Amino acid sequence: MNPVTRFMRFFFYHFYHTFAWAYDFVAALVSIGRWNDWIKVSLPFVQGVRILEIGYGTGQLQAALREASPSLGPDPKRLIVGIDESTQMANLAKRRLRNIGFDQFNLTRGLAQSLPFPAQTFDTVVSTFPSEYIFDSRTLSDVMRILDAGGRFIVLPAAWIVGQKIRDRLASWLFRVTGETPRNLRKTIANRAVVPLRSAGFDVEVQELELRSSLVMIIVATK
Repeated sequence: MNPVTRFMRFFFYHFYHTFAWAYDFVAALVSIGRWNDWIKVSLPFVQGVRILEIGYGTGQLQAALREASPSLGPDPKRLIVGIDESTQMANLAKRRLRNIGFDQFNLTRGLAQSLPFPAQTFDTVVSTFPSEYIFDSRTLSDVMRILDAGGRFIVLPAAWIVGQKIRDRLASWLFRVTGETPRNLRKTIANRAVVPLRSAGFDVEVQELELRSSLVMIIVATK
């Protein structure tokens, strides 16, 4: 493992734990206010009424899923669940949901590589901007197990800014500093995501969607 990779892992670990309180601010800063919009790109790909989010972070997608639920109509089988291993993120997510009027939520702590749910529990499993654990063979095996037949595993692994305004160019430069150029990301995702997903038995489709002078990558893996 090269020094840059080691540093980035160290940085993101503490960013997700010790400095979790700053996560939303930094995410909004580096995305020039697009972060929450990027996350919501995954919503149209969610199917069914039993939904699990892996790595819910500060709860932005959890909130969006619940806010979208009334428009989907009442359903006694509706189930929105989140799992994350960070205590700090769990506290932030619960606070966010309470602040927008949701007192009942199914958030649990745990690891993606060992999901504590029975087989065929969910119609969709979704994860936005996860780290490398999401394509671990143990994670993929467990996701396959808990998805119902025909269920979807939706992963939003990356987004990048392509606008030409000064602030867009600055943000794009910050992404390049971390090695997250479109070319590198496409190659990395092909090797580290699409291949393992297909090996795990999923049918895989990759899409790139335009949103506010940026591109958002979505992986739709179907059981």
